[in-house]
Amino acid sequence: MRDRLCILGHYYQRDEIIGHADFVGDSLELARRAAASGNAEKIVFCGVHFMAESARVLAGASQAVYMPAPGAGCPMADMAPLREVLRAWDDLSTFGGKWVPVAYVNSSAKIKAFCGERGGATCTSSNAAKVFSWALKQDRKILFLPDEHLGANTAFDLGLPDDAVAVYNPSLPAGGIDAGRAARASVLAWKGYCHVHMFSAQDIGRARAEHPGAKIIVHPETPKEALRLADAHGSTSQIVRYVEAAPAGSTIVVGTEINLVKRLAALHGGRVAVHPLRASACRNMAMTTEAGLLALLENWPEENRIEVDPKLKANAALALRRMLEIP
Repeated sequence: MRDRLCILGHYYQRDEIIGHADFVGDSLELARRAAASGNAEKIVFCGVHFMAESARVLAGASQAVYMPAPGAGCPMADMAPLREVLRAWDDLSTFGGKWVPVAYVNSSAKIKAFCGERGGATCTSSNAAKVFSWALKQDRKILFLPDEHLGANTAFDLGLPDDAVAVYNPSLPAGGIDAGRAARASVLAWKGYCHVHMFSAQDIGRARAEHPGAKIIVHPETPKEALRLADAHGSTSQIVRYVEAAPAGSTIVVGTEINLVKRLAALHGGRVAVHPLRASACRNMAMTTEAGLLALLENWPEENRIEVDPKLKANAALALRRMLEIP
């Protein structure tokens, strides 16, 4: 059975789950693994629901995708429901200009399909700059879903001025913007956020005081007011590599989910000191337990099987595969 089973574990999973995973990575790495897992009859995704949905979209028709905790969702993904995104798209048609939707993979299959159907793509925090560049080179403006902060920080990384990013607030008429503001924007970022990465300038200041001389690295879902005070920022895989490459004797403060920070501290203890910027946990990632994984592997209950509506799957696959094909 082992060669017909592939267990994927996201970096934010607890250590006992990571110990059972065949592959560990961030969203981009695991999406690639799912797409390349042709020999596996069953894929078990230890993460949250949008990740397993992406695996289902990318996996072969004969493969089955399961989650130990199918109720593990993502609050940020839920911040961009399709009905509100469709209304925003209608607003953009009245504003004028050429737009392309780009969805963070932390989004539902419905949103990925929306992007794929309209010539757009998905991105992860690892490759957001590449996907933004791909879109902007087509002389198109970007509607970015659903994370305001990753959208703004990616635009900043590409050298765009702050005024080139406008925020679309779905709770306001026309998103709180007008045609003039839309015309000045290169990126329209949806007003969503990840609660795990809502670090503040005060968090950065406290870390500087507690760990003089330390380097601080944060995830790009962090608000720009804090991110720009850090020494570096990067996706989970980039954070892992940053710590691995740090000179012996370094002190590094990491702003991301606490399970990964603790794991990095344990792996590199004695060589570098790793501290959390703040102990910030993802409750949904924590829903996957060893007991739940064991129950799945013993019984394969249908309620743990992840399916995507065939009407959505083709367009969602377009968006995901466009991302994977961008060099």
